[in-house]
Amino acid sequence: MPADPSPRVAGETPLRRAADTSRRAASGPSPRGPATSAVEVRRSSRRRRTVSAYREGDRTIVLIPARMSEAEEQRWITVMLDKLAAQESKRMLGDGELAERAERLSEQFLQARARPASVRWVTNQNTRWGSCTPAEGSIRLSHRLQGMPEYVIDYVLLHELAHLLVPGHGPRFWKLLESYPRTERARGYLEGVVAADRLPHLPAARSE
Repeated sequence: MPADPSPRVAGETPLRRAADTSRRAASGPSPRGPATSAVEVRRSSRRRRTVSAYREGDRTIVLIPARMSEAEEQRWITVMLDKLAAQESKRMLGDGELAERAERLSEQFLQARARPASVRWVTNQNTRWGSCTPAEGSIRLSHRLQGMPEYVIDYVLLHELAHLLVPGHGPRFWKLLESYPRTERARGYLEGVVAADRLPHLPAARSE
C-alpha cells in the first residue's frame, strides 16, 4: 500500500523552522473552552508533510507546510488542538480532578443542581463511555476516555450529571445539554473513535 500523502502529525523543535516561516493569526476551533489561547499559524516552505503544534505563553503555535490549502489548514488546526488537549488531559485528570471538573460543570451548565457523591475512572466499561447510578449519586467514566480532548471528557461528564436529574434520554434530558456549546462536536469525536475501532489496522506512512 502506498504511503499516505497527507501530512504526518509530528513533534519538532520549533526554533528550527523559525527563520523560514510566515506567520498569521487564525481562529481555530476551541477544545478547551473560552479561556483557550489564540492560535497562530506559521507556514514553512521547508516543510513537506509534517504538521506540529506547541503552546507558547497564551498562544498555540501550529506549524504547517507553505503549500497547504486554507481548508487543509483549518482541518489540521482542529487536529492539532485536539492532540494537544488530549496530551494535557492525560497528564492532568485523576479521580480528584474529575470530581472537581464535575462540580464546575454542574455549576456552569446545570445551575449546580447535579451533585454527585463520587466521580471516578473505571476499567470495566468497554461498551459505554460513562454511566451513573442516581440512587447512589455515583458517576463512572470509562478509562478509554483518558487521553481524549478535555471538551470530550467534559461532555461525557455533563451527560452523566444530567442523568442524575433526568434518567432517560427524552426531550427534558437533551434540554439540559443545550447550553454546552461543544455537544455536537464531542458526539462527532466519539462517533469517529467508534468508527475507527471498526476499521482494519492500516500500516503507518513511511518516514520522509
